[in-house]
Amino acid sequence: MIADGLLPSKGPTGPARYVFPRRRRGFPAVDRCRMRSRVRVSVHFKDDTSVVSLTGKFVAGSDGPYLRQKVKDLIEAGTRKLLFDFADVPYIDSTGLGFLVGSREVAAEAGAVIVVSGMNPHVRRILEGVKLTQFFELVDDESTGLARLEELLRARQNASDARGAEPAKPRARKRPVGSAE
Repeated sequence: MIADGLLPSKGPTGPARYVFPRRRRGFPAVDRCRMRSRVRVSVHFKDDTSVVSLTGKFVAGSDGPYLRQKVKDLIEAGTRKLLFDFADVPYIDSTGLGFLVGSREVAAEAGAVIVVSGMNPHVRRILEGVKLTQFFELVDDESTGLARLEELLRARQNASDARGAEPAKPRARKRPVGSAE
């Protein structure tokens, strides 16, 4: 029986105990379960759109804060259209949901637009289960996502032109009550 990457071993005086497997030659001593479950990210650009492609299971770990910072850096660099490609993400947990919500918040503050593409039915059901689909534009593939981003940005510009107002500016964060200046 293997539990959490540990192998059973009979102790010197009796009951079984669990030990880490010995390191094989040429392999680093890392937790192979965590290594398999990490999500990988790659960013490429199509015209003025940043396409953030995610690969792997989006589960608990340090991935969420790292990826949120990546999105924040893209927005601070001037990106106003983001397409998250979830085609190669088979599973998502609260870390991935936190990444999506945090990214949406950062984008909204900066006046950027996010579209999520390629979500498999399982991941989409998870988003529906926690009632997050209403906050995101979900499309089937990258090309549809790029077209939808253009539509959303055009509609936003038309709405601001009709009001005669300037485009949305980033909102200042509110200070908590009782905080010292």
